Amino acid sequence: MIKTTGLPEEIKQVEFSCAPKRQISVVIIAQDEEDCIANAIKSCLTFADEIIVVDGGSHDSTVSIAENLGCKVIINPWPGYAKQRNFGADKAINNWILYIDADEVVDQQLASSLIKWKNALQVTANAFSVNRISDFLGKWLDSKPETHIRLYNKSVFQIKDVLVHEGPDVGNERVIKLQGTIWHAGFRNISELTARFNKYTDLDAQKSYLLGQKFSILRLLFKPHAKFLQMYIWHGLYRQGFIGLIVAGLWSYYIFLKEIKLYEILWREKQ
Repeated sequence: MIKTTGLPEEIKQVEFSCAPKRQISVVIIAQDEEDCIANAIKSCLTFADEIIVVDGGSHDSTVSIAENLGCKVIINPWPGYAKQRNFGADKAINNWILYIDADEVVDQQLASSLIKWKNALQVTANAFSVNRISDFLGKWLDSKPETHIRLYNKSVFQIKDVLVHEGPDVGNERVIKLQGTIWHAGFRNISELTARFNKYTDLDAQKSYLLGQKFSILRLLFKPHAKFLQMYIWHGLYRQGFIGLIVAGLWSYYIFLKEIKLYEILWREKQ
């Protein structure tokens, strides 16, 4: 099971004397996530006007946990990440969508930011980004948080229909950053992580192929090393000690796998 120690405490209820000016539908995609889905849902209860869990066909208690916590659960056989997120957004009653994964939680600062945003006099953007911090072998990798767009107006944007690394297709539109953090408690074990890398690099290579990218021996030789340096130095993983060294090495391995899988796709096309 995913550890729950170190996660932010359950967010306290905040009451306002008037109804918020805008409402948020939270969309969570899930499949066989009984060990973490409750943490994700509970972290959204103070600001969400609706929580939708789109389940791809769980064989555990994910669905019953979500239903018992008051979520609207919709079963939709897995069509891919982007399509599943857009499916959930289409089912939402509100235009403003905040999406998280089942192994993520919204911290109290971000929840407060969202409550304030709901009651702000005006909104000057249709998309908002947040920090995300992941864990690895019991340590939060907080030296340089990732930044992702997670709150968007579905009447203006949709999740870009790509195989992997999906997000709202905002183009050059303005994006404002919200204060607070999404904590990603996604580490289970090394075997599961490398299996996930294998799955994602399959999708990443297919994505590059569909975009017309050609294999490059120079990219194979240099890009994995560049990724290691980017993660270890620019993202500050050197501050995480031995754990940071492992994570930077794993990301270098990810890039190497993606590049040789692209080569394999192109090789098979010629056979």
